[in-house]
Amino acid sequence: MLHVLVLGSAAGGGLPQWNCNCDLCRRARDKNDTAVTPRTQSSLAISKGNGEWFLLNASPDLRKQINDNPELQSSSGRRHSPITGVLLTNADVDHIAGLLNLRESQPFVVYATSRVHSVLAANSVFNVLNPQFVERKEFSLGVPIELTDRRGNPIGITVDTFAVPGKVALYLEDPNAKNFGSAPEDTVALKVTDTSTGEYFCYVPGCASMPADLADRLRGAPLVFFDGTVWVDDEMKSTGTGVKTGSRMGHMHLSGEDGTIAAFADLDVKRKIFVHINNTNPVLADDSRERAFVEEAGWEIGFDGMRVTL
Repeated sequence: MLHVLVLGSAAGGGLPQWNCNCDLCRRARDKNDTAVTPRTQSSLAISKGNGEWFLLNASPDLRKQINDNPELQSSSGRRHSPITGVLLTNADVDHIAGLLNLRESQPFVVYATSRVHSVLAANSVFNVLNPQFVERKEFSLGVPIELTDRRGNPIGITVDTFAVPGKVALYLEDPNAKNFGSAPEDTVALKVTDTSTGEYFCYVPGCASMPADLADRLRGAPLVFFDGTVWVDDEMKSTGTGVKTGSRMGHMHLSGEDGTIAAFADLDVKRKIFVHINNTNPVLADDSRERAFVEEAGWEIGFDGMRVTL
């Protein structure tokens, strides 16, 4: 069996965001309001149930996520971690900053595209990941890799990496280049397969549009975790929390004829879960009409600590 654990379900900043007093952040801070649950920043963890876990992205909230989930905690000897590897889907701060929490000379592997590895290599702060302990492996688009344990033995999980429409990380943008200098390897998604059963799921925490080739790739999937950043494109403007639209940030919006829910309507995906949800998105409130609409359309809202077994 393939075990999937949602470590963090929010977009960058989490819920509540440290400097935000929007309606949802205010409700999330209110201990008496049980309809809006606090969330940490986007990440999953996967395992075959053998005590070894691989992170899909490393959130800035990783230390809290480890403390909240016993499966990821040290449990034997003086120094030990069940975290065997980290797979990165892009170089966004909310997906790589958590690597700095893993700097205590602990063996594990960081998997990423050459573009993302070049970002890590160019920033000397990531040298705190001692290369004597932390191996950096490259995955290429369309080339499956088989994850291995600490001894190099296959654990029964294969990962396929594929490009999705997106944008280079904010701090890497070139304002004079097309799509800010983005390249296909800047934003990828992962197809994670249990090699013993053939069961699989797709993890797409960032996506700017749904072209035909991506729709075909996701069609009929048993499970998809998908980018749920904003409900409407101008959400941050309308809530007074920012000036950028969802599309400017490289994310689809959920609602409307050109939104994510409509794009998935005919794809026959068996189970659909939104993750990477911005603190302004009304679906985060259990009692909102937007939440009711999403659930009526067959979607689930991911939450921290959510567990799925394939």
